[in-house]
Amino acid sequence: MSRIAGGQSDIARDALLPDLLAGRTFATVGISHLTTSRQHLARPVLRAEEAAGALVLTGYSPWVTGAPFAQHLVVGATLDDSRQVLVAVPTDLPGVRVEPPPRLVGLSASQTGPVHFDRVRVDRKWLLAGPVHEVMKQGVGGKTGGLQTSALAIGLAGGAIDYLSGESVPRTELVEPVEALVAERDALAAAMIALAGGAPPASGSCVSTANDLRQRANSLALRASQAALAAAKGAGYVVGHPAGRWCREALFFLVWSCPQPVLQANLCELAGLAG
Repeated sequence: MSRIAGGQSDIARDALLPDLLAGRTFATVGISHLTTSRQHLARPVLRAEEAAGALVLTGYSPWVTGAPFAQHLVVGATLDDSRQVLVAVPTDLPGVRVEPPPRLVGLSASQTGPVHFDRVRVDRKWLLAGPVHEVMKQGVGGKTGGLQTSALAIGLAGGAIDYLSGESVPRTELVEPVEALVAERDALAAAMIALAGGAPPASGSCVSTANDLRQRANSLALRASQAALAAAKGAGYVVGHPAGRWCREALFFLVWSCPQPVLQANLCELAGLAG
C-alpha cells in the first residue's frame, strides 16, 4: 500500500487507496526479481515496452504473495535500456495469469507463487515509479533487507527462545544457552530500535547498519529455532510441534528479500568462515 500511496500516480492513489484502506479490495507486490530473486539471469524475467499511453509487460514475477486474491499487483519490470518501472496492474487485464502457488517448506498459507504476463497492456495512469535506473532505490515504499524483515526474524527467534526458557526451569543444563540467546535477542532488538530512530548504535554494538542487523537476525533465528528443536528432542520432529515449524520458518529468512551482502555473510557463517 505504501508504494501506491508514495507513487507518482495521483490517479492510482485516488482510485485504489480508499477501497484498500476499507478492506474492500486487496493488492500485493511482485518486486523480488528487481532486487534479489533471479538476479543471476542475463535477461530480466519481467520486461516492459513503452507504447502509446501504455506499458506492455512480458514475462513473469516469480514470487507474489496472495496473488490469487488480489485485484491489483504492484510489479516491477525492466525496459531494454535497463531502466525500470513500478506499475499497479489490474489482475483482470487480458494476459495476466496467476499460477497455482507451489507448496513451500514453510508459510504455504501465504499463497506465494508466480504471476505471468503475456503482453499485458497497462495504461500509464497505473505507473507508480519510473522509468528510471534502479527504481527500488527511489524511496517509494520499504526497501529490500529493511528493518521490517529483521523484526520478523527477531520475533521468530523470540518464540523459540521463550520455549527454551520454559524448558530450562526443570532442565538446568539449558540455563546457560538460554541466557546467551536471550542476551543476543535483546541486543539485536535494541540495535533495531536505535536504527529505526536514526540513533547511533550503542557502544560496543556489533550492529551498525541494516544489513548487519539482518545478517545477525537471520543467524539468531536459525540457531534459536534449532536449539528449540534439540531441546524438544524427538517430540519436536513430529509434525505439528512448534519447534519443527520454527525451524522451517527460519529457513525463509535465507531466501526472502535477502540482499547479496547478507546472503554472503550467512553463507560464510554456515561454512565456518565467519570471524
